[in-house]
Amino acid sequence: MTDLAEHWSSTLRRVWGIDAELTRLDGEYDLNFKADAANGNSYVFKVMRPGCPQGLVEMQVAALAHLRDAAPGLPFPDVIPTLDDKTLPALADDTGTERLCWLQEALPGRCYAKSFPKNQNLIAKLGRVLGATDRALERFEHADLERDFKWDLTRAGWIAEHVATIQGFERQALIQEIISDFKKVEAKLAALPRQAIHNDANDYNILVEGELGDPRRISGLIDLGDMCAAPRICELAIAGAYVVLDHPKPEQALAALVRGYHSANRLSTEEIDLIWPLLRMRLAVSVVNSTLMATETPDDPYVTISQAPAWRFLENPAVNGALMSPRLRAACSLPVTDGAQRVLDWIEEHRGSFAPLMGEPLDDAPMGSLSVENSTWPQNPFDLQLDEAGRIGEEYGEGIWLGYWNEPRLIYAEKGFRKGPWKASDRRTVHIAVDVFAPAGTPLYAPLSGRVEVVENRDNHLDYGGVVILHHETPQGDVFYTLYGHLDPEACDRLKPGDPVAQGAAFCKLGDKYQNGGWVPHVHFQLALTTAGMQANWPGVADPDELELWHAICPNPAALLNLPDSKTRYEPVDRRKVLEQRLNHFAPNLSLTYDEPVMLLRGWKHHLFDEWGRPYLDAYNNVPHVGHAHPRIQAVAADQLKRMNSNTRYLHPAQVAFAEKILSKLPDHLEVCYFVNSGTEANELALRLARAHTGAKGMVTPDHGYHGNTTGVIDISAYKFNAPGGVGQSDWVELVEVADDYRGSFGRDDPERAQKFADLVDPAISALKSKGHGVAGFIAETFPSVGGQIIPPKGYLPAVYEKIRAAGGICIADEVQTGLGRLGDHYFGFEHQGASPDIVVLGKPIGNGHPLGVLVTTRAIAESFAKGPEFFSTFGGSTLSCRIGKEVLDIVDEEELQDNARQMGARLMAGLRDLERDFTCLGDVRGMGLFIGVELVAPDGSESTEICRYVKNRMRDHRILIGSEGPHDNILKIRPPLTIEAEDVDMILHVLRAVLTEVGDAPPAPAHDHCQAHGAGCGCC
Repeated sequence: MTDLAEHWSSTLRRVWGIDAELTRLDGEYDLNFKADAANGNSYVFKVMRPGCPQGLVEMQVAALAHLRDAAPGLPFPDVIPTLDDKTLPALADDTGTERLCWLQEALPGRCYAKSFPKNQNLIAKLGRVLGATDRALERFEHADLERDFKWDLTRAGWIAEHVATIQGFERQALIQEIISDFKKVEAKLAALPRQAIHNDANDYNILVEGELGDPRRISGLIDLGDMCAAPRICELAIAGAYVVLDHPKPEQALAALVRGYHSANRLSTEEIDLIWPLLRMRLAVSVVNSTLMATETPDDPYVTISQAPAWRFLENPAVNGALMSPRLRAACSLPVTDGAQRVLDWIEEHRGSFAPLMGEPLDDAPMGSLSVENSTWPQNPFDLQLDEAGRIGEEYGEGIWLGYWNEPRLIYAEKGFRKGPWKASDRRTVHIAVDVFAPAGTPLYAPLSGRVEVVENRDNHLDYGGVVILHHETPQGDVFYTLYGHLDPEACDRLKPGDPVAQGAAFCKLGDKYQNGGWVPHVHFQLALTTAGMQANWPGVADPDELELWHAICPNPAALLNLPDSKTRYEPVDRRKVLEQRLNHFAPNLSLTYDEPVMLLRGWKHHLFDEWGRPYLDAYNNVPHVGHAHPRIQAVAADQLKRMNSNTRYLHPAQVAFAEKILSKLPDHLEVCYFVNSGTEANELALRLARAHTGAKGMVTPDHGYHGNTTGVIDISAYKFNAPGGVGQSDWVELVEVADDYRGSFGRDDPERAQKFADLVDPAISALKSKGHGVAGFIAETFPSVGGQIIPPKGYLPAVYEKIRAAGGICIADEVQTGLGRLGDHYFGFEHQGASPDIVVLGKPIGNGHPLGVLVTTRAIAESFAKGPEFFSTFGGSTLSCRIGKEVLDIVDEEELQDNARQMGARLMAGLRDLERDFTCLGDVRGMGLFIGVELVAPDGSESTEICRYVKNRMRDHRILIGSEGPHDNILKIRPPLTIEAEDVDMILHVLRAVLTEVGDAPPAPAHDHCQAHGAGCGCC
């Protein structure tokens, strides 16, 4: 302990009676210490700078006491009195100078800046804490609340005199614009009531408790050094200014904060409309202040670096400031404009009396669904072909039919609907209009009178074609708009902005697919209560995660069609209800992946889509080997089902063709095929073959292996029989250690490790013989998958096979996980090992989702088995299965998917190796081709189930599906369909780096510029 710390430690013992170890905390002017007491309690000991205004510190002490009494549940620290019951004694420092001292309870958690993830749930909790705090502070009074200092947002206009210090004309102009917007609202701000506010809820003054997968909560709101009197909306704007910084979804983050605040402390629409200009002004104050500081301390690089997040936000063109007030109003369930509710009431009052849009009532018009769950348009959700666009919904006929409002669709496939760089990024999918499908040339009649606001021909690919927007006013003068898209562009020649359109007038007609952007003829009919932030470029489709906003701006227009809302409103299948039904109808040991299960309804190649059309990158499912929904497999299955589906009791060329294709990939000694329904059934059959050929019963298998879920193969699957509630190990089964040269008995630095692992088979063979079972065989996943994506050292399997054969057994290679080109350099795992199995088992991937398994063996083994009863599998080897299986193998060859596995696997492994160097929680990266495992470890190197679970679930939050395996469930399992592309590999690496940073391996973030600037000695940075 330093002399300074020793002095104050002695003071703490003498004045407070607390024996504690002191650790210095940062503070520009004041001394701050973390005090860890011998009794296990922790405190923050604050020694104020000489000459510190006593009133400001007394105000903080009084405010904390007030909050403790007025709202005891709020996360503020208690002030600890001295032995003689003082809260703010003046005590001599080591030079004899008296300094005000006070002691606070230390609160748990880490600062918000270093807490991840910053999801909307946590941000809403912060909003609730701030709202409740301001409610409690309404009744707090103190003479020093009225302060004249630079961090009072109501006095922020001081920066106008310093704009010239900002470098760059564009940035100066931006700050001037922010100041101008602030001046427009100054009078409204001044008219609001003033009260005590915290005034500095920055990301280093907020504490968050909860590690990894634990629920997060706001555990502390610290440092009242900038308290002042101001309108409460300043509190929210200041906190919002820090919440949005470098947040991937800043607008949604701000909405969550405001929603939380409003739930605890109701806001008026007038206050909400001030948030955006005040938030930007706070950031402008920050960058101007730090620029001024830089002139005083030009050698401090931190000052300018700390500006970067603020500039990134202020200069972000994707942030739609004009739409911010409607967004924040909607977050509080308030009307998006002052007249919005009056408009809705007026429309409702006149439902049934509007002119028919199509010239005839639509009451009996059928609804047609283009939803994710009900439609297969388009075949490729990332590329809608023009031919498809012109035929969408053809199954509903050529008459008039309606398309739903609030319907998630995958037809919006163009990149313009995507909101990020990846195919699995957020995208707009939810239709926020009603479609009326009818023949081209059908006239449209204005449901109500209005005037033309916009008329233009948007002739871009899959755009609106001809579009008209009409401006309407209620008798009370409230404005709203209707949009009509996919029109014949002739309307553009007849109409111009400002033209009146009478109710019932035929003002346009439907375009054909050559006029309306390429779509099947229909009108996109949309209602909007405001055009703020949209003007003429209305989004007709919304992000499913922003429906709170878009439902408020563009409500269901059914009333204008004289229809009930229920007819045109689409209700997607409810994931929570499906989960509830599943729990009611299925056994509890049928598990779900991820803490928050995902419901998936469509797929394409290596992407999947949930009920709202959100895309997910599938980096886990090896069953769709050649990709989800492959058109060739669809065609083959449909074609064969049109013909017949029979079993192997009848001749069919498809059976022979499938067998010949499989055998062409295998060593010559493997000649005989058995077709079954699954890998489980194939492994069950392998046991029978082994016993029939050898006359023995005993089996040797690696620990934690998995070969299926029937009784026979569970007995050889330690992953199952040793699990909690499992049946336990049978005496005819002997386990050997997995040849894991990362955690096993023999490491990668041992050149003899392959043979040493193989030698572990010897005692197992001896044990089986001593028990009278003999050795029927050895079965192993060639590369153990559930054991942790293990790549055994080369030469291991040949050495094991030699020992097994010498003992009279046969060797079974379970290639369900590794076969058919997944490994890139090898079509099968045993090829990598240089091994020659007697039986090869293939499962799930060979059918690409169709239930299919294959066993291939030698002629001699087959003949031994044939001496027993007839073998027959009703659906194994059906004509349908054989055609699908052969098509999968042909696709792997013709689309060069094995080579793609090699290239993408190499790209992924190289990126994972980089991550391994940067993050200590990555204990091992191993794999081959697209069979990859990433072992996650604790700081001491032990297996970390907790980190793995956190990473897996956070990857799912980022729309990447990855599994986990291993005896301790600490290994990420990456096995995507073989169609995965470079962009997708880069997404995995990019997101995984971000998620690992959340775990805590990243370099520490710099302190916040405000903490550096205000000098209040908060001790948080």
